[in-house]
Amino acid sequence: MELGKKYKALRVYLSNTDKVDHASAYETIAYKARQSGLAGATVYKGLMGYGTSSELTPVKFWEFTEKVPVVVEMIDEESKIDAFVEQMAPWFESLPKGCLVTCQDVEVLFLKKGDRPAVR
Repeated sequence: MELGKKYKALRVYLSNTDKVDHASAYETIAYKARQSGLAGATVYKGLMGYGTSSELTPVKFWEFTEKVPVVVEMIDEESKIDAFVEQMAPWFESLPKGCLVTCQDVEVLFLKKGDRPAVR
């Protein structure tokens, strides 16, 4: 990533309990983003929320399985984000509970790459 280039922020909103082929949907998105060469992906865990199902899902301390909203966010060059969305569109469509995918322009103001740890 370079300062001054056009970048996009891609966000995918879903539930932490959403699965496809027995795999967590948010983990699958993050892994596929890495395989596609995107600069990075972050998964945010929400405390409470609702989506198109209109089911409000608060966290209850007595529940064995918590169901909370998650957001997977990726930022990269516009062309890479567009290619990733095109690749993932059929997969997003296959999510049984649905999802919301948004994209917006972002300006990268500062970027410092960290040192990679030595492989052991």
